[in-house]
Amino acid sequence: MLRRAFFILTLIALIAPAAFASKVADLTRIKGQGEFKLRGLGLVVGLQGTGDAGKEPILARPLAKLLENEGNAPGRLEELSAAKAVAVVWVDVTIPEIGGRSDDRFDAYISTVYSATSLKGGRLILIPLRGPLISSPVYAMANGAIELPDPSITTSGKIRGGAQLVRDVMGPEVGDVFELYIHPYYSGWTAAQKIATAINSEASPESTLQADPSVRQTTSAATVLDERTIRVEIPEAERSARSGFIAAVMATPIRVADLDLPAQVIVNPRSGVIVITGDVEISPGLVTHKDLVINTTTPPPVASALNPLTETTRFATVATRGRQSDNARLADLMAAMKQIDVTVTDQIEILQMLYKTGRLHAKFIVD
Repeated sequence: MLRRAFFILTLIALIAPAAFASKVADLTRIKGQGEFKLRGLGLVVGLQGTGDAGKEPILARPLAKLLENEGNAPGRLEELSAAKAVAVVWVDVTIPEIGGRSDDRFDAYISTVYSATSLKGGRLILIPLRGPLISSPVYAMANGAIELPDPSITTSGKIRGGAQLVRDVMGPEVGDVFELYIHPYYSGWTAAQKIATAINSEASPESTLQADPSVRQTTSAATVLDERTIRVEIPEAERSARSGFIAAVMATPIRVADLDLPAQVIVNPRSGVIVITGDVEISPGLVTHKDLVINTTTPPPVASALNPLTETTRFATVATRGRQSDNARLADLMAAMKQIDVTVTDQIEILQMLYKTGRLHAKFIVD
């Protein structure tokens, strides 16, 4: 456990400089270049008695069609009533923002649709995958052996590189005017203005005023539209080499520390991860949860002979920084909860209640 903690601290130390100095490409995306979803319905074979019941017509029909296509059509659907080695599954694939080219491979995620109890040992038969709309064409083919990342969840799995594109999946072409969308975690009027200013400083050309050669004027390429949107207009002189200008815009360095981002608490209840950004404070108050009591006091009490301070195994104090007007720090509360072995699930519940009551001075995000 100590070695793991040391590794995490070392990793944070290594990535800290990179996180401090970022690029526009890390904080934004070009409008129209979002994730693209592919989906399909298929059959998984090779299950050891854990598939759908063959007596269910919803399984019998596609299984009969599969056998018919292979030249071995059953005489009646009832002949498939004993089938338990096959399952009807839903298949979905996510193409990232950068898109994909024909023959690129992506992970395919598989989920049971009906009564199958486990996909362990199963293999997806080759199926076509279409886009998100009913009228979408076929973009990929999927097949392969199914893995179960979590052994306790047997009705969902994935196939590594199981989907192969048969046509390109790309966003719309970027024109002479395009918009940048700031990622939600970095959004805000101050952040948008800082990013636009950096783009104009780095990528905008300078033009000389003919009336006074000694005066130079910079043409603004980036304009803030709202707290998440920046419009970029490629100067006419750069439009013959549009890709180079776009590359310069996306590579513009940004100091994340200058964006004046709000403090955030991001939790993922499924994975049990809690991430705190900034020096988050909490207002004085009393937090109770099951047999847990945590008291935050402003200012902290002073021990005396008549009123000594005692410690218990289920109690932890959260002190301020010394002034009566100060709030307690969330980091101290988290340390206190760790000290008395509060589970991560309970920690997330406590954070949610602090946020709902206005005691948590930060943006609270459930991922």
